[in-house]
This record gives sequence, C-alpha cells and structure tokens, in this order.
Amino acid sequence: MPRYRTLFRTPEFTPLFLTGSAHTAAQTVAGLGLATLVFRATGSPLLSALALFGPSLAQLLGATTLLSAADRLPPRAALCGIALFFALGTAALAIPALPTWAVFVILLAEGLAASLGGGVRYGLLNEILPREEYLIGRSVMNMASGACQIGGFATGGLLVALLSPRGTVLVGAGLYLAAALAARLGLGARPPRAAGRPSVAETWRTNGRLWAVPARRRAYLALWVPNGLIVGCESLFVPYAPEHAGLLFACGALGMLAGDTAVGRFVPARLRGRIRFPLQALLAAPFLLFALDPWLPLALVLVTVSAVGYGASLLHQERLMTLVPEELSGHALGLHTSGMLALQGVSAALAGTLAQYTSPRTGMVLLALVSLAVTFLLARADAKEEERGTRDRKPGSALSRL
Repeated sequence: MPRYRTLFRTPEFTPLFLTGSAHTAAQTVAGLGLATLVFRATGSPLLSALALFGPSLAQLLGATTLLSAADRLPPRAALCGIALFFALGTAALAIPALPTWAVFVILLAEGLAASLGGGVRYGLLNEILPREEYLIGRSVMNMASGACQIGGFATGGLLVALLSPRGTVLVGAGLYLAAALAARLGLGARPPRAAGRPSVAETWRTNGRLWAVPARRRAYLALWVPNGLIVGCESLFVPYAPEHAGLLFACGALGMLAGDTAVGRFVPARLRGRIRFPLQALLAAPFLLFALDPWLPLALVLVTVSAVGYGASLLHQERLMTLVPEELSGHALGLHTSGMLALQGVSAALAGTLAQYTSPRTGMVLLALVSLAVTFLLARADAKEEERGTRDRKPGSALSRL
C-alpha cells in the first residue's frame, strides 16, 4: 500500500496540496464571515444558507458550459488565474453597504469559476500520481481539506467575534492570494491534457459520453445526492445555533478528516466495495436524532460521527476512475466536483426553505431521511447489477463492456 511520505516525494504533489489547502481555508473563513454578515443583515435562514453554499448552484451551469476547458488549459495558469479571480471577488464582497443582490451576483461568478477549478485540480492530481496511488492521494487532499475546515471555521468564528464578519471575509481574500502564489511558484508548466479548443458543444458531448454508461451514472449519483443533502443539513448550522455554528462546522470537518484518514490509509482493497454504501448511510443517520432537539454537546458528537461517512466519497471516486478513460479524467472529475457542489447548493436552498417555514432542526431531519432513502436505492441497484454480472458474464469481463 502506498504511504503518505511517498506522495510528498512525488514532484508537484506538495505545491498542489498547498494550493488546494489554501483555497479551502479561504473558502471556509470567507464563507462563515459572509453567511454571518448576510444573516445579521436579513435575518433569513435561506439567504444565510445560500451565502455559505449558494455558489455551488452555479456549478451546474459551469458543468454544462465550461467543463471541457478542464483538460484543455495549462493547469498551472488555470489554477493561478482562478485563485486570483476568487481573491478579487471575495474582497469585493467586503465592500460596506453592498446590496444583497450584488453579493449573490459575485457568488454566482465565483461558482462558475469553481466549476472549472475542480476539474483542473483533480485532473492534475490524476496526472501527477500513478492511478494506483490516486485513492491515497485524494485521501490526503481530503484530509487537508478537513483540517483546513477545522482551522478555518474555528478561526473564522474567532475573527467574527473579535474582528467583524466583514474583516473575516477580507482574511479569506488574502488566503486566496496565497493559493495563487503557491500555484504559480510551485507547479510546473505542463501542457493541456487534451487537444482542441474548449467549447460548450464539446462539454455537452463529453458529459453525454460519461453519462451514457449505467455504472458511471450510479457512481455520479452516489457522489452527488446523499452527500449533497447532508450538506444541506449543515447549511442550517448558523440559524440552528448562531453562537455555536463555527464549532458545529469544525466538528463536522473533524469527522470528515477521521473518515478520510481511515478509508484512505487503513481499509483494504477487498473491503472497499462492500462498505461504500453502509458508510454513506452513516452520513444521514445521526441527523435523525436532531428531531429530539439534542443538547449542544450531543449535537457536536452527532455531527462528528455523521461526517465520518464522507469517507465513502473516496470509495465512489475510486470506482468512478476505473470506469473512465484516462484522457477524460479531468473532465470526469470536474463533472463529479461540479455536480456534487451543485447538489450542495440545491440542498442548501431546499434546507433554507424548509427551515423558513418549519424550523432548522425539522429541515435537517427531513433532508437526512431523503439522503438515507437515496443511499438505499442506489445500493440496491448496485447489488442487482452485480448479481446480473455474476450470473450472465464471465469473470473479468464486466469492465470491458462499460
């Protein structure tokens, strides 16, 4: 099994790791500051949730228009440019008396840029590492994301209390500048992975090609829907517990870090397929107990345990990469990232709407129930396909027909 120190000896892995970590920290700090700013200005759980996760909605538009560029742009220039764009946009969000509609216009533009950034970043990771090391490499990236979220939400909560929400947003803009610097100075000048000009038509053609295979469709749905619904639950932390939202987010990031560490480093290959869906069900189950309006310490434990289930995403990604041609890896991973974040944005909007007309904890419970139902249906479809494959195909022939 590959070891962590082997990854950091691989050329360009460390600067890519640092670039992604700085980007996540910036997103976390600025997002918490902006959500608090919007909630204080409007008193709306819906607008607060959208301020934190709303840019994800724009990922859907980006995935259908911009994604072909993920394999057709030089990775270093693309990552550096996207980080600079985020720095400027986030700084603009801190302008005093900025209208709420202008805030969401900027967030829409950032979401479009992010739809391209995920494909570029993880396509480059797939290029830097051998395919057999992708799982542990992505695990380390996710672990860094979890650690940065823990530190980011804790720091963001402290900055909101000691500085101001607007000042917290500006700190996030500075972290985006750090991400741009890490990309520019640390990454090598690689050529694009695919030839040709990016276009909307090419994006649609490749999306259709990826979506045409049933096994890939199930992998994408497993990566998008159950997780996205639980992020919708998390988007209600600010209205659920305004004074302790940063702590709830930090506990969620801690659980995600633990899950990614366990899956990436300790789960043997023979067990990965068996635990994909049971581990994903763990995401939703603890949120059902929010129906009892738990005491804060118990709520923190439930959120931590739930987030361990995010480790199932690594297993679904590994499955997806076995079904995707190498020359489409950037596009395929960008589609995964964009679809995942788009569902997170949709879920945040749905959660905010439910909370607006019921309560934050009721919204959490309802979304958790739907997440569990979707996980069960996908697991059942996967099991039926495996049974048909065992009965109707010769051993080793399944992937050749995909």
